[in-house]
Amino acid sequence: MEDPESAGAPAAPGLSSLLPPREFLRSRKGQLLLAESVLSFIIFICYIASLAASFMMAPLLEFLLALFLFFAYASKLNEKFKGVYWPLADFLRCVTAAIIYFAISIAAVSKYSDGASKAAGVFGFAATIVFAIDFYITFNDLVTFLKQGSSDSPEGRKTEGGWNSCLLN
Repeated sequence: MEDPESAGAPAAPGLSSLLPPREFLRSRKGQLLLAESVLSFIIFICYIASLAASFMMAPLLEFLLALFLFFAYASKLNEKFKGVYWPLADFLRCVTAAIIYFAISIAAVSKYSDGASKAAGVFGFAATIVFAIDFYITFNDLVTFLKQGSSDSPEGRKTEGGWNSCLLN
C-alpha cells in the first residue's frame, strides 16, 4: 500500500496547519519578526524575574504585536485586508519599539543592580538593533510606495473634497 504523504497528497489538517510556510520563515521579514518575537519574550521573562518589573509591559506588548504581524504576514492577511497599509503600521511599530527598548534598557542597566535587570537591558539593546533594522527596511518600502503615489496623475488622486483632498494636494 502506498503512503499518502509520498504520493503528493496534501498533509492532513492538524497542528502543522498552524505553522507558517517555509518560504515565509526563510524570508527576511519572517526572520526579523521571529527574532523580534523571541527577543521580546526573553526580555519579558527577564523583567518578570528582576527588580525592574515595572518595565515588563512594553516587552509584553511588543511580543504580542510582533507575533500578530508574524502570523498576519505568514497567512497573507495583509493581502486580504487592503484597507490597512501594513508597511506603515509595521514601520510605526518598529520605530516606537526601538525607542522604547533603548530607553528602558538604559534605565534597567543603569538603575538596577540585579542580574535579571542587566540581562533584560542587554537583550533590550539587541532588540533595539533588530527593530532598527526592521524599520529601516520597512522605511525603504514606504519610500517606494510614496514615489509610486507621486508619479500618478493628479486626477487619479483627487477625491470629492474635504479632508482627503487636503491631504492629497
